Amino acid sequence: MAPKSLHLFLFVCSRANINMPVLRTLSKVAKQALLVSQGCGCQPLTVAVRNISFSPRQVTSDASFHSVSFSETDHPKVLITGGLGQLGVGLAKVLRKRFGNNNVILSDIRKPPSHVFHSGPFIYSDILDYKNLREIVVNNRITWLVHYSALLSAVGEANVPLARAVNITGLHNILDIAAEHGLRLFVPSTIGAFGPTSPRNPTPDLCIQRPRTIYGVSKVHAELMGEYYHHRYGLDFRCLRYPGIISADSQPGGGTTDYAVQIFHDAIKTGKFECNLRPDTRLPMMYIDDCLRATVEIMESPVDTLSMRTYNINAMSFTPEELAQEVMKQLPDLEVSYDVDQVRQAIADSWPMNFDDDNARRDWGWKHDYDLPELVQTMFNYIGSETRLAQVN
Repeated sequence: MAPKSLHLFLFVCSRANINMPVLRTLSKVAKQALLVSQGCGCQPLTVAVRNISFSPRQVTSDASFHSVSFSETDHPKVLITGGLGQLGVGLAKVLRKRFGNNNVILSDIRKPPSHVFHSGPFIYSDILDYKNLREIVVNNRITWLVHYSALLSAVGEANVPLARAVNITGLHNILDIAAEHGLRLFVPSTIGAFGPTSPRNPTPDLCIQRPRTIYGVSKVHAELMGEYYHHRYGLDFRCLRYPGIISADSQPGGGTTDYAVQIFHDAIKTGKFECNLRPDTRLPMMYIDDCLRATVEIMESPVDTLSMRTYNINAMSFTPEELAQEVMKQLPDLEVSYDVDQVRQAIADSWPMNFDDDNARRDWGWKHDYDLPELVQTMFNYIGSETRLAQVN
């Protein structure tokens, strides 16, 4: 091969997406070729070889990554994807109080409401745009990444290709960027990650998982990929399986567990409530304050306290009938009826009835604050005050 042709060949290789081992081999061959050419009296040739920046997409077999450690005076710099959801906004509020307002960045592809936009840093971010995500992480010196972006069950079933792109391809982008930059990564999972063949009462951390929704399938995929990146590359991946989350400041959206929010709104407004699940349908539930606190605690837990990377967490487990009885202690005249939605009932029947979270309680000291009586009182206090304020206005 002529020197100029060899030069051009290696330059093209360096500009192409060729991984480092292959490029090293090409460089070695080029040097040998140059020695031969010099022995033949040819002019020496300078070979241009680009140093390719590291990416897990080009990872070598002996690569190892480590999460960033913090001194007592340092704070993590946190990026929350899908941050305009209920959990993202709530977690940002908690973390900003803990680490400082400017150390927590919310991101989403939607326009934030005014009160969220003015509450702290917000940035547009599409998790399907790998280059943009990398720029955000680098330019803002991110050290923790909380990945809430996902299409949930109902929307996902209505648009499986989009759910596959957001929940799986988006996750792969997040994993690669987190590993490349040594981030501590949190990805939530769900009771929907289990299926009808899983043990239901209680459901342990490790058991068969065969969900029947694209959302559930994508969450099992996220658990396994995160654990693989941890064992393969040392990524500091952390995951909690959330039960049904109940919040007073969000409107029910028609989900399977949303009856546990709807009952409070209907009880205060009309004094009547119609439940779309059987009265004996038992599901694990948690008040949002416990959920957010658990997320902060697992992120702050020392690495050597974690015996696994994906944990169940639980607070309470109740049926619609048990919830209604607790509500009627405060509103005795509440009228409760049942009109079972077979689709939602089938989903609920495939989910855990109770989470076994002994590992979380043992490893990093998880302990919930809200049981059913405290939950009911808190919901009434909040929704009742909001209703009175609306009436005054």
